[in-house]
Amino acid sequence: ALADNKTQPLHRWVPWIAGFSAQFVQDCFETFLKNHRRKSAPRVLDPFAGVGTTLVQAVLNGFDSIGFEINPYAALACKAKLNSGKLDVEALASYVLKYKRVAKNGRRHVATVRPAEFETRIPFFSLSVEEQVLTFLDFVESIPRPDIADLFRVAFGSVMVSFSNYTYEPSLGSRPGAGKPLIDRADVHSTILTKLSEIVSDIRWVKERVGSRPAEGKAQIHNLDFLDSTNVLASSSIDLMVTSPPYMNNYHYVRNTRPQLFWLSLISSPKELRKLEEANFGKYWQTVRDSKPLTLNFEHTELAHTLVKLRQTREEKGPYGGPGWANYVTTYFNDCSRFFSVLKRVLVRGGVGVIVIGNSIIQGHEIKTDLILADIAR
Repeated sequence: ALADNKTQPLHRWVPWIAGFSAQFVQDCFETFLKNHRRKSAPRVLDPFAGVGTTLVQAVLNGFDSIGFEINPYAALACKAKLNSGKLDVEALASYVLKYKRVAKNGRRHVATVRPAEFETRIPFFSLSVEEQVLTFLDFVESIPRPDIADLFRVAFGSVMVSFSNYTYEPSLGSRPGAGKPLIDRADVHSTILTKLSEIVSDIRWVKERVGSRPAEGKAQIHNLDFLDSTNVLASSSIDLMVTSPPYMNNYHYVRNTRPQLFWLSLISSPKELRKLEEANFGKYWQTVRDSKPLTLNFEHTELAHTLVKLRQTREEKGPYGGPGWANYVTTYFNDCSRFFSVLKRVLVRGGVGVIVIGNSIIQGHEIKTDLILADIAR
């Protein structure tokens, strides 16, 4: 169902590895908000907002919404979508035309340079591709309006891997590693202009839709860990939460957006990247495997028993065997426990939380994530 987002206005701007469709969110609204009786508009939350499927759909329905996303690139995309209804679309279109002229004529003196501490095993862009990329980024730096500049950055971030020497399979890796040839030449400007044209079209669409409603939903996105949201979210302030937290599959959300984070100047060093990895919900196996044996911070007999068996699996491999993976599973569920504690505080009485999650097999052991989450929630 997530594939439907590839053709939906606003939702199609940025490809994202995991999540759910806009229609799924709409179904949640129609199911759980149909009997909403408070005088104010329903307030919707997504603690792991990604690129904003839940929040955008809330705005289109006239609901107030708030989201949290620690990945600066995803948060940037989310913010750009949420602000699209207020944007001067004709000003955006004029800057697209200016960029089109720059793309046609080229620039001889480009001040922008490649990110100094972004390192890859093979060149991320070929020289001819990188020259066009730097020309584009130089143009973006000349845009005085931050809201329009952000849309240009989002457009670039969504397509940049397509003309690089890397590919999503679904994790980010080199094209040769996936059996694909290097990209020596590509029309970078045309690719970006196609995406910008799509964005302009979608903003015109959303303005027509939002403009026809008597009230517009207020939307906020915070580039912040939801578990640290105490100063942002008031108690009993959320009617419906719809989210999909990171699955316990060790998929590296941060590293898979490393090119966007560096090339869009959202981070500038591996040290900043490391901080993001360590702050990620559930962590990653790589960040906790070498720690001393970790323990659950809540009681769950079945999970505790599974962790004992997991820790005894391939013990001789140390952090690369059961002991390291047991730390990962423990950290993941400890974060889940903290998550439900925060969620309980912010949901109104009778409020609903909808969580999309999948189960995992770790070192041959099935982890029934959905049932364990339900137990923790209760």
